[in-house]
Amino acid sequence: MKNTAMTFHAARPLLGAALFTVLAGAASAQTAQLLPQQQRISDEAIHADHATYEATQGRIQALNDGGRPIRDYHLSKAQCWLDVSFHEYSRNDRSEFPQAALGESERLIVGMEQGASPLPTDTPLVNNAKYLRDDLWQRLRVLHGSPGFACAAQQVACGEVELVHAGNEFNQQQWRHSKPYIQIAEELVNDAEAQARQCAVAPTVAPGPLVANVLFEFDRDGYRDIRTYSLESIDRALASIGSESLQLQSVVLVGHADRLQGRGFDANQALSERRAKTVRELFIGRGLDPATIRYEYRGDTQQVQQCDGVKPRAALLECLLPNRRVEVRFEVAR
Repeated sequence: MKNTAMTFHAARPLLGAALFTVLAGAASAQTAQLLPQQQRISDEAIHADHATYEATQGRIQALNDGGRPIRDYHLSKAQCWLDVSFHEYSRNDRSEFPQAALGESERLIVGMEQGASPLPTDTPLVNNAKYLRDDLWQRLRVLHGSPGFACAAQQVACGEVELVHAGNEFNQQQWRHSKPYIQIAEELVNDAEAQARQCAVAPTVAPGPLVANVLFEFDRDGYRDIRTYSLESIDRALASIGSESLQLQSVVLVGHADRLQGRGFDANQALSERRAKTVRELFIGRGLDPATIRYEYRGDTQQVQQCDGVKPRAALLECLLPNRRVEVRFEVAR
């Protein structure tokens, strides 16, 4: 776990003489002690660890110099494992995560150095990292089998590693600390899908759908209840359709709710339908043909984030936000 910084407060006025006398006897039995020198982190130890990181980076550089491109899936993954290991080491993570992530980087490096084939594509949840955002993991699995994977391999590799990074942070300090890395992973998945669509593949191959999520506040379903920043994902998807010269065929909306019960019987099923309808009206207001938009709703049957053990309630509601969504799938053609 990461250490928290200590704050030393200004000395307070001296205690009254009588109280001081009472406490003095108890204080005399205590001794302020630091750990022995050999148990502290030393400059020598940090220097040695940095040398290990530099040597590992050198091996990755040598593989690149030898002809393996940066965009290669396994080289990218080795680099991303190394990066998250050093990131957490620099943040004073005392868990096994920095070593485990470094070990995954070296496992791939050794395989590439030895010319092993096939190289592993698994992504272990090192240090018992929490499995978060099943929807993102599924989108990454689809990309592995897509015709444009070669163009998206770097983003896929790093997206997988960042999801593990987020899961480790969740275990250590819950949702607030894992959220930034989830956002990084989501951006990498979006970038990977864009790269795969634009990859030079046979023109007869249909591009995959563009996926975005519109997020709602707890137990709410109106336009004003949408998290504003989540609308940016809609704008990016529509912009991509134009910039990639794609034709929008249809829009599929799937409403969802989190696992907490709202108002009334079977509230989540009805809530997810109302959310889907709200997003449908949003698109109609933006000029999309109503005939091209259809919607479905799933209630709380497809949770992408569980948030088990998250407390207090405000933190739990924020953690469950990805479940309070309308998934938007833009079906496109070239």
